[in-house]
Amino acid sequence: MAEGIFKQLLIESNKADCRANSAGLHALVGRPPEPFACELLLKKGIDISGHRACQINSAMIRNADLVLVMELNQRLIIEKYDPSARGKVYRLGEWGKFDVGDPYQQGIAAFEESLELIETGVSQWLGKL
Repeated sequence: MAEGIFKQLLIESNKADCRANSAGLHALVGRPPEPFACELLLKKGIDISGHRACQINSAMIRNADLVLVMELNQRLIIEKYDPSARGKVYRLGEWGKFDVGDPYQQGIAAFEESLELIETGVSQWLGKL
């Protein structure tokens, strides 16, 4: 969901020089997004149905200027996995001091809550880019 929201808001804010990609620490590689995620974003005119999960790797980390994670512990894991990430890994909710919980295998309410936090975090980060 975060990648879809980020891409849409980058377009709307004319930040064409920025790109957004997502990858997971424990991704179910090749899997499509959860149906609730697709449904909620489609209501906003964002189609993420073609996205497929991938695993984060050192090349992605080293090629990124900024790595945003959903939870603080993910930042620590990434920095331990690849020390070159230090100084460019932050929470999506860094500015609001919040984590975004993973709604995987939960009901639509959990996806709505995560989406609301994602939108807040993305908006805050766009103001800093």
